[in-house]
Amino acid sequence: MTTNSVSLPPLDYLLAFEATAESESFVAASKRLNISETAISRKVRLLELHYGVPFFLRGHRSISITPQGELFLARVKPALEMLRSASQMTASDHKDRAVTLAATNSVAALWLMPRLQKLNRQNKHLKIMLVSSDDDNECLSDNVDLAILRGDGNWPGYHAELMFGETVFPVCSPGYLKANPSAADPMQIHDLDLIEVSSTHREWMNWRTWLENSGTPADRLRQGSFFNTYPLSVQAAADGLGIALGWGHLVDPLLNEGKLVRPLGQAKVRTNHGYYLLKSERKKMFDECQVVEDWLHRQSAERSTAFRD
Repeated sequence: MTTNSVSLPPLDYLLAFEATAESESFVAASKRLNISETAISRKVRLLELHYGVPFFLRGHRSISITPQGELFLARVKPALEMLRSASQMTASDHKDRAVTLAATNSVAALWLMPRLQKLNRQNKHLKIMLVSSDDDNECLSDNVDLAILRGDGNWPGYHAELMFGETVFPVCSPGYLKANPSAADPMQIHDLDLIEVSSTHREWMNWRTWLENSGTPADRLRQGSFFNTYPLSVQAAADGLGIALGWGHLVDPLLNEGKLVRPLGQAKVRTNHGYYLLKSERKKMFDECQVVEDWLHRQSAERSTAFRD
């Protein structure tokens, strides 16, 4: 019989043998593996029958390992340790590996955060590391697995998929509109309390560009309140401080809850930019990344079905 024709015994036989050989006791081996002494003895006996070799000498109340048993232990111990190590590393890679998801401050605070609880409920094994930044370089750093950024879809070295387009319209609180009914008149809105965002992104739409794109004169634009992040400007509008520009996918929940209204009705400006889900063409995605990516696309599709902006 050649070596290649000898079949491998079941792994549980080998583990029972190892535990027994190292302790020279079926009782100790049963405690170590948390199975009965009878099961340990049976598995060891089946292993001996598999090879036709006695690995232990059995006395009335004791056992002792044979020379053949000592040699077999020396041969299989390294292989068992390698299997344990490989199993531990594989489990650790997937159990503890977090998906690093980056997004602009506005998307992270207004779109992702309200939805993450739902993702966690549906996928309890997932761990998400959320990076919130308006610095594109930070969002596209090497440690980031997925990123949601605003642009035209052209990021060299990245695969980009559109999640939602960019539709912008004025929003304010119901109370502000009631106290300032002229907010419903596009020819008078520039005289009111307009909330601006101070952004380093030159392409970010402000009140002047929105009015010009909507065909409304912007020469008498009133100096308004400035905030350094978009989420703060939205919160200011909801608190009644004035009128902010609302990005459709970001303010949908506040509109649905009645915390914000659109004073100009369906008036809006649609740009040629959008928000894209990016992943590096150089990085190999792991399983958890695919779960998060699929979930993000489902969330985007639900929004596209419910809203037509």
